[in-house]
Amino acid sequence: MANDISADVIIVGSGISGAMLGAKLAADGIKVAILEAGATVDRQDAVQRYWDAPIKVPESPYPPVPQAMHPISNDLKFWYEQDGPDDFTSTYLKVVGGTTWHWLGTCLRLLSNDLKMKTLYDRGVDWPISYEEIELFYGQAESEIGVAGDSAADLGAPRSTPYPMPEIAPTYLDKAFSKATGETDYAVRSTPQGRNSQFRDDRPACCGNTSCIPICPVQAKYDATVHIAQATDAGAQLHEKTTAVFVDVGPDRTVAAVRFKRWDGSEGKATGGVFVIAAHAIETPRLLLHSTSEATPDGVANRSNQVGRNLMDHPTQLSWALANDPVYPYRGPLATSGVENLRDGAFRKDRGAFRIEIGNDGWSWPTGAPITTASDLAGKELRGKALDNILRFQAARHVRLASLVEQAPDPQNRVRLGETFDMYGVPVPKLTYRIGDYTRSGLAASKKAHEGILAKLGVTGIRHSPAAQGAGHIIGTARMGDDARTSVVNANLRSHDHPNLFILGSAVFPTSATANPTLTIAALSLRAVEAVKATVSG
Repeated sequence: MANDISADVIIVGSGISGAMLGAKLAADGIKVAILEAGATVDRQDAVQRYWDAPIKVPESPYPPVPQAMHPISNDLKFWYEQDGPDDFTSTYLKVVGGTTWHWLGTCLRLLSNDLKMKTLYDRGVDWPISYEEIELFYGQAESEIGVAGDSAADLGAPRSTPYPMPEIAPTYLDKAFSKATGETDYAVRSTPQGRNSQFRDDRPACCGNTSCIPICPVQAKYDATVHIAQATDAGAQLHEKTTAVFVDVGPDRTVAAVRFKRWDGSEGKATGGVFVIAAHAIETPRLLLHSTSEATPDGVANRSNQVGRNLMDHPTQLSWALANDPVYPYRGPLATSGVENLRDGAFRKDRGAFRIEIGNDGWSWPTGAPITTASDLAGKELRGKALDNILRFQAARHVRLASLVEQAPDPQNRVRLGETFDMYGVPVPKLTYRIGDYTRSGLAASKKAHEGILAKLGVTGIRHSPAAQGAGHIIGTARMGDDARTSVVNANLRSHDHPNLFILGSAVFPTSATANPTLTIAALSLRAVEAVKATVSG
């Protein structure tokens, strides 16, 4: 058919994992086709949509359209079907470049012990790889993304290579926290992040727009369009506005094609020698579970009955207060420092670990400040100079901490197919989700840590969010492992069931740990390059 697509490797999804893999394969002369459900984003149009949006959420610059639906933070039942007992509150995008458009940019490595949770703490499962097996690829991923960090800082993960750029300068607020906690157990460290601290790769240095979430206006922050451009420059085909709807499997259990439908109503099949699903940890199981046939009665890659299971996030505890002295938030990237020395210990047998992010965005996340601050003060009959004075006084003292808490895998937390359908006839995602006792104990411990840190800083009016927030980290649902009976892919991210199918992204994480997942996604994708190449040539 005229609409059909053919290549050596078919990649579904143009986020960081699909884009990075596609760029590496295309550079080696392999014919690559990338299918992306969403459209190309015009950066300045997206910035304007964000500024014009009356409700500013991470998805404001990238509103869903019927042809490429995705969840939105202020209406968690807009796209998801949720059957509880807790709402799953993290979201993703369907655009060229994927969810890296509105990621924060934090680039922390996993700790060695994060990969051995069952052995060390009798929690979850062990990963089928060690830290030593991925360390080299972490360095490569930091170079590919362009990570700015302090190479001398001890963040618990040994490194053999320096960061490609020096750290983003700590803010005045960072320094205030660091000084206050200097003699305590809370070690404030510069956060490694995927944004330029100097001009690099034809992208400018960060100029402190403070809108990393949802959009960097100047692309100082990395997004996956960097590697999409590298891939297409090397000859890869990008098929935007092209939604994968079904995976065809032949009688020999090899994947034969991916069926797709386009925004213009056309449809066809993408055929190749190797297929890679890199469609995020909710859309990946949705596609695989929908693809039932005589050869795959329970869905593609699902003989283990693990596809869609073990859905995780980093449930986040927010705390905020008013500092006694000015700390001058609302400037620079949204977070440039954190407390990283609470991420591991014997306590993980009993409760989830956490890392603490120090927010440069004041009370923006929990309350919508400083805009809501002005509104609240005006509602108290303050006007003119009196309003201006107290607004300046308060806004200069807003402080916020966020603890991202480890969540243990639970097979009952899962993605299934819903009762309603999108315009292509595919059921929407149905989520079953519960924040278990292990994580709730971690959330409670993080509150105590926040109170200790804020007390050292000197504050009044400490408040804690009563409910855990979503971190935007969608993890699990197609986990890696050595045993085909209990996992979906092997250590090289190849499906146990289908020899020419690979799955990339945070879906393959067996456990959540505490690190923001993007750097590990990139490292695992780079590690899979040789296995994909060998399958093409084999």
